[in-house]
Amino acid sequence: MADAPYLIALALLEQNGERAMPLQGKSLREPLERDADPGEVGRMQALELLTRVWQRSDQGALQRAGGDHSLLVVAVPIEALQEALPALKARWLNSGDTPALLQELRSLGSGLWSLQQEPRQPLVFKPLLG
Repeated sequence: MADAPYLIALALLEQNGERAMPLQGKSLREPLERDADPGEVGRMQALELLTRVWQRSDQGALQRAGGDHSLLVVAVPIEALQEALPALKARWLNSGDTPALLQELRSLGSGLWSLQQEPRQPLVFKPLLG
């Protein structure tokens, strides 16, 4: 993996009968520590992504397309941004196979988390282990 990975927040959604996967990312200066979550950088990327998703709702009703795994954060090597990430995004948009997408994200990156929030509780990064 590259020394400075890229942290990506992504949403799996359906709108007007079509799947979509908006992304939001940021380069990290250092890799995340083993067993660490994306922390404040991950929260900021999720907030920026959710703002874009909210704005997108003007174009029609939105629905989560991956259940509890519809809002994800993944740390990937910067090299994955050119070919690997666009290819797996295209496969998911065509198939809607969320378990396959999660497996590909796990193998591509150095960490994969879903974002969860219980009522009146803080946002939690839940690691998605293989």
